[in-house]
Amino acid sequence: MTTRLACVAPAKLNLFLHVVGRRADGYHLLQTVFRFIDFSDRLHFFLRDDGNIKLRSLLPGVPEETDLCVRAARLLQQKSGVDLGVEIALEKRIPMGGGLGGGSSDAATTLLALNRLWGIGWKRDQLLKLGPELGADVPVFIFGESAFAEGIGEELSPIALPAAWYLVLIPPVSVSTAQVFTSKELTRNTIPIKIPPFSVEHGHNDLELVVCRRYPEVASYLEWLRRLDNCRKAAMTGSGACVFAEFATESEARAALVRLPAGMEGFVAQGLDRHPMHDFVEQ
Repeated sequence: MTTRLACVAPAKLNLFLHVVGRRADGYHLLQTVFRFIDFSDRLHFFLRDDGNIKLRSLLPGVPEETDLCVRAARLLQQKSGVDLGVEIALEKRIPMGGGLGGGSSDAATTLLALNRLWGIGWKRDQLLKLGPELGADVPVFIFGESAFAEGIGEELSPIALPAAWYLVLIPPVSVSTAQVFTSKELTRNTIPIKIPPFSVEHGHNDLELVVCRRYPEVASYLEWLRRLDNCRKAAMTGSGACVFAEFATESEARAALVRLPAGMEGFVAQGLDRHPMHDFVEQ
């Protein structure tokens, strides 16, 4: 019997993000394309037989009760009826609050890992039903493929994307997602697109203008990216603050990285077609 697992939780990029409406309950209707990148948190899971769920270390400013890994573990424990527990150690690399989906990815990896560690054996569609209870971005990480998303982000369709490398920059600001979505400046009437056909390159991020007006650092980082040679696309991911430029090759992305001005922080990552843990669960 397996008693421990080491797993990865990759970051994601929104290659575009259109706000196409708003529901009566206040949730925004979106269209977006999610792509995973090979820049990840790492999680270690240690089986406990006493039913307790513990973290080995806490993230700054995040109480254990609200930590997404703990919430995911308790939700799966409750819904599946298992009486086992787990101790979780998280190696955090993905910046918090940057629009890269780190917390959602950690939660999804916890569900995927514990489904195996606890011997539950649920299929993907069963785990997907838990995702929205933890966050709007959690389902795509369980879905496990590049995806076109609609609704509030939970209606997912697989999409084939060209090979790409990304230079991702991390502006030194923390963006409030709630404030961006409630801003009077936010347009909520982008005309919906059809799949297929559409061009990812021609999409945009409706949140970008609001964020750039409120956070000049994001605007300046994005402007720098858009001046780069060989850049196929530059945009903000999610509600920010992280921004990215897409390149056809690793060498082009790394050539851009070495030109970063002093004080700018960033990294290069390859676009992935599948989540590294895609095969952890049956269809």
